[in-house]
Amino acid sequence: MRVHIPQLIERKRDGGVLTTEEIREIIRAFTVGEVPDYQMSALAMAVFFRGLDAVETATLTAAMRDSGRVFSWPSDSPPKVDKHSTGGVGDKVSLVLAPLLACDELWVPMVSGRGLGITGGTLDKLESIPGFDVHLTEDQCLSQIERLGLFMAGQTTDFCPADKKLYALRDVTGTVPSRELIIASIMSKKLAESLDRLVLDVKFGPGAFMKTREDALKLAEGLQSAGQENNVITQFLLTPMAEPLGRTVGNALEVEEAVETLQGRGAPDFVELTLDLCERVSNSPRERLAGWLRDGTAWKKFTALVAAQGGDVTALERITKIHRAPEVEPFLAPRDGVLRKLDAGTLGAASVRLGAGRRRASDVIDCAVGFSGLRKCGDTLAQGEPVFWIHARTGADLETARHHLTAAVEID
Repeated sequence: MRVHIPQLIERKRDGGVLTTEEIREIIRAFTVGEVPDYQMSALAMAVFFRGLDAVETATLTAAMRDSGRVFSWPSDSPPKVDKHSTGGVGDKVSLVLAPLLACDELWVPMVSGRGLGITGGTLDKLESIPGFDVHLTEDQCLSQIERLGLFMAGQTTDFCPADKKLYALRDVTGTVPSRELIIASIMSKKLAESLDRLVLDVKFGPGAFMKTREDALKLAEGLQSAGQENNVITQFLLTPMAEPLGRTVGNALEVEEAVETLQGRGAPDFVELTLDLCERVSNSPRERLAGWLRDGTAWKKFTALVAAQGGDVTALERITKIHRAPEVEPFLAPRDGVLRKLDAGTLGAASVRLGAGRRRASDVIDCAVGFSGLRKCGDTLAQGEPVFWIHARTGADLETARHHLTAAVEID
């Protein structure tokens, strides 16, 4: 099918609807270079202002999925499940959720991303483990999932190439916030995993992309619709990101916390969210899942994953010694009282300044820096007691972080 791109741009500009065949042809032609960037940018801007309906969004999602490699699983394989988070501060859930679900006679084909801005990336955390290889071929993925029930890997160049190409245009044309384009970008990658079930962790608040619960709900419902329209059982949770999740922010620090959680010593909010998400796609009840965290079953699955992907298992329980920041000092409570605010957005921005995150995709991550020992809102603190610990590369970095973090903490 040949389409006249200017005509389609005009139709969407005027609020019209694009057909399934037209959307599929646009994405095919754009992926192979037949549609120039300036025309695709114009169409993205038309979508930004006029939106897409549910069928258009689901069709765009599927077309982007089909622009590259899609996983193919044996017909007799167990249910394939995964989760997606819209991004938060201190969100290391995938490191625990994936091995936990793999204990449940499920396959977890987790294709993850890197952090950008204040939201951390699963691949960055995994690569703080010496030797861990996130670059797996399709054959390696299939072999490993048949043996262990999971893999955790990064995107290859032939995995949803339309999404990568379109996102680069959105990034420089002011169309990143388009809800429908966000949905297609997220869900095309999840659908390319050929899942049976998917759970979405859609966050809202100062440390999230969506600042209000209402906006998060609209996004969650759109994501769910795109999944259901493409035959994936899709559920979602709306979760607040006013304060960081768990007790740490930063790559090696978060791996250490994930290890503690897999050994049955996790922070309550981290454990609860992980179980909340797992039980929506699992075969087993919540108490059995919790038991696998307590008795070491999930921990054994995680160590098997690390070994299978070339990681040094002996490094897991000394990860913060391997990646140790030269400057580690406490941020002290200025007065007695109850911790009322520990602003996730401010801590996330400070972690980026320390080097734990990226301002640009090309930035190099510092695995050692971040925050540990984070107290939780509602905790009672005495003057001079640590609210958290700052891990910095230099004394100057530490003092800059301390200056910016003053506004993140409220105690009364």
